[in-house]
Amino acid sequence: MTPRSKEVLYQIVEAYITTGEPVASRSVARRWHDTLSAASIRNVMAGLDEEGYLSQPHTSAGRVPTAKAFHAYVESLTLRKMATAEIERLRSEIGKLDTVEQRVEHTSRMLTEMTRGVGLAAAIPQRSPALDHVELVSLPAGRVLMVVMTRDQQVRNRVVTLDEPVSSDELASIRNYINDNFAGWMLEDVRRDLGARLEQASATYDALLRKLTVLYSKGLLDLGSTPEVHMEGASNLFAVDLHLTKEKMRELFRALEEKKRILEILDRFLEQPPGEIAVHMGLGEMHSSMRQLALIGLPVTLPGGMSAVIAVLGPMRMNYVRVISAVQHVGQAFGSV
Repeated sequence: MTPRSKEVLYQIVEAYITTGEPVASRSVARRWHDTLSAASIRNVMAGLDEEGYLSQPHTSAGRVPTAKAFHAYVESLTLRKMATAEIERLRSEIGKLDTVEQRVEHTSRMLTEMTRGVGLAAAIPQRSPALDHVELVSLPAGRVLMVVMTRDQQVRNRVVTLDEPVSSDELASIRNYINDNFAGWMLEDVRRDLGARLEQASATYDALLRKLTVLYSKGLLDLGSTPEVHMEGASNLFAVDLHLTKEKMRELFRALEEKKRILEILDRFLEQPPGEIAVHMGLGEMHSSMRQLALIGLPVTLPGGMSAVIAVLGPMRMNYVRVISAVQHVGQAFGSV
C-alpha cells in the first residue's frame, strides 16, 4: 500500500471502531480537510476493496474493514507504556493470592475490568510437577480431606470416604511420612517409589503403611493434568452489535461455556515465544458465531515452570491500543509473582 492508501485505511478502521457503521468516502474526505476530494478517496477505497482490505455490505453503503484491514491497522500502532508503579500495583495485587487457581481467576477479572472485553486466563500444569507437601484432615462420617500442593503452586483437594476409620494422629503420621521422604520429588517419581514400597510384603504388617495404601488407592498424589481455565465478562459482548441473530448469539454463549472450546482458542498462543503478544482476527474457524471476534493474548511462563496463557476476546472493532497494552502489562505482572 502507498502511504496515502494506508492513511485512508487506518482512518476507515478507526471510524468503524467508533461507530460500527459502514464508512462513506465523504466522511473520510472531511478528515482530510478538503486536500483530497471524495472522488479521490473513492478511488483509493476501490483499490483497497480489490486488495481485500474493505468490503461493501450493500451497493449504496460505505465500506467495512476486513480482518486483513484490522491486521494492518494493529501492526501500525504504537503502544503506550504503563508506568512502573502501575505494573508494581498489578504484581502486588496478584502476588497476594496463594494459589495458581486464585491468580488465574483474578487475572481474567483484571483483564475484563481494564478492557471491558472478555478476560481469559489458563494455567497449563506440568506433566509431573514437584511435590511441596500434603495435608490430611479427618472429617465426619469416615471421610478424609486430602490436599496436595506442588512447587509450582498448584493445589488439589479431594474428599474420600474410607471403610475403616483413620484417626487424626494416624493421618498426621502418614502426612509426615510423605512430606519427610518425598518433598521436592517429581510427583511421577513419588508415585513410582511409593507404589514399590507399598507392594512390599512388609507393608502388609505395618498398620500405618496399610492405611497409606488405602489413601494412595483413593487418588492421593494423583493431581491429573487438567488446565485451570477462567473466563470473565462474557456479558460484555451484549453491548456490541456483532450482527448476529438471537439464535447465533445463543450459540456463541454456549460455545464460550465449553471449557474445551476456550482451551482450543487459547492453544494457538502456546506456539508463541513467552511474552510475545499475538492478535487473531475473525475466529470463524472455531465457531461460525465467532466470525466478528478478535483475540489478543500472550503465553506466560510462571515460576515453577508452569505455562499460562492470558487473552482478551472481543469484537474486531475493539480499542486495540487499550487492549494490547492491558494484555501486555497484566501478562508481565502475572508472570513475575
